[in-house]
Amino acid sequence: MKKNTFSDLSAAELNDKVLELKKELFNLRFQLATGQLQDTTAIAKTKRDIARAKTALRSLELKAGA
Repeated sequence: MKKNTFSDLSAAELNDKVLELKKELFNLRFQLATGQLQDTTAIAKTKRDIARAKTALRSLELKAGA
């Protein structure tokens, strides 16, 4: 996902997205451990998406506090 998609979401939606991405990361790691994962770059992409979502969430928190 791109950064712009996260900037359009509300704080609650971002929290939900982070939880969803963490579950996806868990599943990808499980697939890697069992030898079923075909695209190993998916783990890195999911980690980046989590970081992007958390960054957007933090940005919203700072704007609300200012």
